Order: sequence, then structure tokens, then C-alpha cells
Amino acid sequence: MTLSVLVVDDQSVVRSAFAAIIDGEPDMTVVGEAGDGAAAVSLAERLEPDVVLMDVRMPELDGIAATRILTGRENPPRVLVLTTFDLDAYVFNALRAGASGFLLKDVQTSELLDGIRTVAAGEGVLAPSATRRLIGHYASGPHAGPHGGTGEGGGAQALDQLTARERFVLTLIASGLNNAEIAEELDITVGTVKSHVNALLRKLGLRDRVQATILAYDLGLARVNPPDARF
Repeated sequence: MTLSVLVVDDQSVVRSAFAAIIDGEPDMTVVGEAGDGAAAVSLAERLEPDVVLMDVRMPELDGIAATRILTGRENPPRVLVLTTFDLDAYVFNALRAGASGFLLKDVQTSELLDGIRTVAAGEGVLAPSATRRLIGHYASGPHAGPHGGTGEGGGAQALDQLTARERFVLTLIASGLNNAEIAEELDITVGTVKSHVNALLRKLGLRDRVQATILAYDLGLARVNPPDARF
């Protein structure tokens, strides 16, 4: 299966560079390029890409607003935000707008390509610096829920639908562990981990692991160092 990618950046040189890198991969193809958020929204509706590589600071409509529009649609593309600016506001706003990942533009080529594949597969990806600050931000105290709530509403009630094992898997996701690491932590197969992840995402009405991470911290369920537990 070939992944279709829409590249969005207000600098034509940057767009061309990213497009060339992506088109050089046998499992990816660039279906379009856009220089601002408004054009990205229009092209995405017409081209239906699997992944949108989205810049943040652009004219007409910025990348955060464009991401919010795109992810609010039926059968939305995955959005991977790529920016020069490693700022907390960009990280948090991008994720709350529905982005599946956040990387810096100085990322290695291999990391960029892996990031595209990762979000296309339904998982989330964050630059290490963003992950550290996201954890620190939520570990410092109570924060608003992923949809502007306090964490006391539907999200908290939805947790009651999870089994004890699914709830613990959620804490491990929020601590940054991938499926293989979770499998090792719980002494189960990767396939079983995937089943747990899919089940908890479905029960919580979440799109991917990034949203799961945000919800876990919003509800005070996640910890920087999850407890050692077996079910």
C-alpha cells in the first residue's frame, strides 16, 4: 500500500525538499503541495491524502487552525505537524487541534519518514523535547480536558468501561512506551498489546495514542514513572 502525503509549508524551497524526500520512498507518494492552511484544507478535501505534513506559521490560515478543520471532518487524514519553532504553545495547541504528531524541521530524514509511517498506522509521534515538556506540563497540576473540559465529565466516566489491564496500558502509552516496550513490561505479545490499545481507543472514543496520552494526563491517570503492576 502506498501512503499518499500532502505537504504544506509557506516556503516553496522547504516544500520541494520535503516532497523530494517523500517521493523517493517506494511506499510513499506526494499527491499535492500547499503554501498556506486554506489551500491545504481545500486540497485535502479533494485529494484525500493519508497524511498531511503541516507547517504551523503560515498566511491566510495557520497550521493549527487548518489541522482543527481537517481532523474535524469525517474520515480525516492524519496530520503530522512539522515546525522550526519548538514552543510549548505550538505543541499543546497542535495536539489539541487533532494532530497525530509533532516534529521539528531539523529532524533527521529517517525520523521524518518513520514519523509519517507511524501516524499513518494510527499511532502518535512526538519530538523528544516535546514529550518531556508535555509530561512535565501535565505532571505539574490539573489541566483542562482534551475538549476544554476539566477531566470530570465524559472522559472520566468512559474510563469505567476499561478493564484493569486496559487502564494500565493507557498509563504506559502516556509514559511514552511503544507496543514492543509495553509487551515487555507486561510479559505479553505485541499482538495482545495492539488488541488492548485498539479496545481502549474505541471505548474512549479516541483517534490515536496522542489523544490517549492527553486524556490520561488530563484525568490524572498517567504518571511519569508508571507503577509496576500486573493483572
